[in-house]
Amino acid sequence: MKNKKNTFMYIVAAIAAIGGVLFGFDTGVISGALLLIKKQWALSTASQEFAVSAVLIGAMIGAALSGRLADSWGRRRVIIITAGIFALGTLGAAASASVNWLIASRIVIGVAIGIASFCVPLYISEVAPAKQRGALVSLNQLAITIGILVSYFIDDIFAAMTGGWRFMFAAGILPAVVLGVGMLFLPRTPRWLMINGRDEEARSVLEKMGTIESVDAAIGDMKRSLSEEKSGGLRELFVPWLRMPLFIGIGIMFFQQITGINTVIYYAPTIFEMAGFKSDVVAIAATMGVGALNVIMTVVAIYVIDKIGRKPLLFVGLIGMAISLGILGLAFKEEAYLGAALKWVSVGSLLLYIGSFAISLGPVAWLIISEIYPLRIRGLAMSIATLSNWAFNFIVASTFLSIVQALGASSAFWIYAVLSAMGWLFCYFFVPETKGHKLEDIEEHWIQGKSPREL
Repeated sequence: MKNKKNTFMYIVAAIAAIGGVLFGFDTGVISGALLLIKKQWALSTASQEFAVSAVLIGAMIGAALSGRLADSWGRRRVIIITAGIFALGTLGAAASASVNWLIASRIVIGVAIGIASFCVPLYISEVAPAKQRGALVSLNQLAITIGILVSYFIDDIFAAMTGGWRFMFAAGILPAVVLGVGMLFLPRTPRWLMINGRDEEARSVLEKMGTIESVDAAIGDMKRSLSEEKSGGLRELFVPWLRMPLFIGIGIMFFQQITGINTVIYYAPTIFEMAGFKSDVVAIAATMGVGALNVIMTVVAIYVIDKIGRKPLLFVGLIGMAISLGILGLAFKEEAYLGAALKWVSVGSLLLYIGSFAISLGPVAWLIISEIYPLRIRGLAMSIATLSNWAFNFIVASTFLSIVQALGASSAFWIYAVLSAMGWLFCYFFVPETKGHKLEDIEEHWIQGKSPREL
């Protein structure tokens, strides 16, 4: 019976994580589509940046709305609605008759991404046991990387076709339908049910999931947590004992984005063209290697995240990111000396960079923000952290080509390398080790006024 319950728990997490597939697909698909769109509509550098970053405007809107929606309507219902928004935006993008139409559709897709990026890890974290929470929540990050890889694969299939970018976008409709239908059969999270006074339903879900040894103890922990909190409004976020987790959530999202990950996700084929790959098809094919390694290293992270902890992964990954970006910047600086070898140095550097990100900031940042906030305001607090993530993402995506044009590729990558080193320092001093701790125990740690390094 226990094995059946554990299997059901993994099925629940896997279906919810399809939201991550959509997140990754609609994030990555623009990288290949952009090469075709910019030629068809003769886009300037600024127009290319806006076509890419438009999705992030929508993501910020979605992230801003998601906390209140998830707390009011429930995590499951919001994910189902999000699947419909994904489908609507996907069809709009595929049918675009102008760049403005495409941008509007990308904004709609962005709203869905913003909500999904918040709601999916929240949903999974609230149905997962402490011992497996890291791996299960990280399924969402694995799904994101799979979505990115699939988008690169789809881009490669249609790269040589006239108007192929329409088919690239249209392929996103399938996971949207699967997510929406699949979530109809999943339970609400027990913590949300408890917030809304539906104790017996929460008990039933806990028993069905089989995620903990004592259902009564879990119910008691959640009741205690709720009884100790007076309100769940925005003002409560700024009470003294919550300032540190709020700072940590925004800070880790800052470094996840400002270290340049989405320059690779959005512009990898463009970077490879700058390095000397002349064919769109070849540049997109090279990008598939980056996407494949992203998936593989995320699997590695999921396997070890609950064994060795969150912080060791952050330390190793950020060092690797800083080194790879430094090498990439040096390679572009010495382009005349390297000649044709620049292509392969750029591929190697980006592989090291994406692998390092995939075992560290990729899964760990989303996991941390699903763990460090108290129950009653978890939705609102995660929404703020997610909103900040998309704001920082927008800054990076909307400036990368301009920075390269103004300062050169080498300087751009060196800037990201320095920021990666600063991210290592931030994680050392401020990010807590949450491995194996119950969510209620983490909350109690903040209430007692302890520092992140004491957890």
